[in-house]
Amino acid sequence: MSGESRQEVVTTPPPPSMGKKEGYFDRINENDPEYLRARNMSPDLRQDFNMMEQKKRVTQILQSPAFRDELEGLIQEQMNKGNNPTGLLALQQIADFFMASSVAGFSTSPLSLGMVTPINDMFSMESSTMVKGEKQIRCKLASLYRLVDLFNWAHFTSCYVTVRVSKEQDHILIIPRGLSFAEASASNLVKMNIIGDVINQGSTNLQIDAAGFSPHAAIYSVRPDVRCVIHISTPATAAVSSMKCGLLPISQEALILGDIAYYNYQGSLDEQEDRIELQKALGPSAKVLVLRNHGVVALGETIEEAFHYIYNAQFACEIQVNAFSCAGGVENLIVLDLEKYRSRTQGVAEAGVNMGSQHKWRLGELEFESLMRMLDNLGYRTGYTYRHPIVREKPRHKSEVEIPATVTAFMFDDDDTPRFPVKLLQQRQQREKTRWLNSPNCYMKVNVSDGASEENGRTKTMVRLSSVMVDCRPLPSSLMPHTVPS
Repeated sequence: MSGESRQEVVTTPPPPSMGKKEGYFDRINENDPEYLRARNMSPDLRQDFNMMEQKKRVTQILQSPAFRDELEGLIQEQMNKGNNPTGLLALQQIADFFMASSVAGFSTSPLSLGMVTPINDMFSMESSTMVKGEKQIRCKLASLYRLVDLFNWAHFTSCYVTVRVSKEQDHILIIPRGLSFAEASASNLVKMNIIGDVINQGSTNLQIDAAGFSPHAAIYSVRPDVRCVIHISTPATAAVSSMKCGLLPISQEALILGDIAYYNYQGSLDEQEDRIELQKALGPSAKVLVLRNHGVVALGETIEEAFHYIYNAQFACEIQVNAFSCAGGVENLIVLDLEKYRSRTQGVAEAGVNMGSQHKWRLGELEFESLMRMLDNLGYRTGYTYRHPIVREKPRHKSEVEIPATVTAFMFDDDDTPRFPVKLLQQRQQREKTRWLNSPNCYMKVNVSDGASEENGRTKTMVRLSSVMVDCRPLPSSLMPHTVPS
């Protein structure tokens, strides 16, 4: 035992001296992998990691129950003192903000906006059963559910949005019952066939509302041109659907809807006869269907077109409800002539599609893209593929600072005539070649004598090109002629 104690005493490092301060490198092991990774990390990346850690700590502190209890204690202390109403009001506002920012365990404060559930969450989902383009359709449908929730049109049991995956297969996407529209994402949508059999359950274990799906299945079975169906039952649409007069043409939005079909809906379409009656009432071309006492249904060949019709239908119903409350009856309203104004109003609705631009837009696509940009700016990460950029690139003027003279695209003569560098170089080479070829050559006889010729009394005569009349500058190799003039 004493040996072990002596061994411990020997192996324990001596304590640092009181006079010497511990340095930074005394606490760091240079062979530590974490230290090596942090040392080799770029400064920008290290700053981003530090900022993420700070935000994480701040979020944990703000969402912790201890922080809220401490804040409540400060508020109670200020109330007991009663001498600082301004500080008490500020603390109360802070407490109300943080209490309202946490609903059902999900933080909704702007400080934690990055915690919004993304719409495009298909990166972790098996895509073996998906057809071509299904991922994009899932993202658009989930984004449409989020828009319905943001516009306060959502209703748990009386509002559904569906989309047909492809025209070749009658597979339909719908949100399962039990999920709020604010929770809709690309992965938790359920794919089913037109008779109600589940093809792909999605990422949840929730089931489908058969009663809510039955009107959609009846519409898809009789209208092969329809790709998307939106059913809402807001107070305005439910109020107008319960009026005997129906949706009146008293606004431009009502005229945009075109022909409107009506059906006496009883809550479900379990019987085959009920489905047949709905299909007869809908007709072959109507894009808006009013379910009596049960809201409005909008149809579209695309998701954007269906949203265009449901948005205008909701707006028209709100206008009619407000007009009835102010006017006191139909007799005090100005009802427009459908045959006279319908074509003109349709032209106004389609004016945004054909604005003279080179890109052709379908009905509702411009407005839908603006809403997708809004969702992306809010952090929803829609995964939407935008067709064309909306920001026009401004032409940049050439500057001598940005573009030096040696790489300028063209140069100017004295008369402001542009001359391109390549052409200018060719002209200069041609002038140099012409001047060299046309230079006058002068020859002269020169007597050259060496030792042997002097002994024999002979003199050697040679012809030399005069250096007076000949250009002595060397000719570039590119301008060297094939034959030297004699």
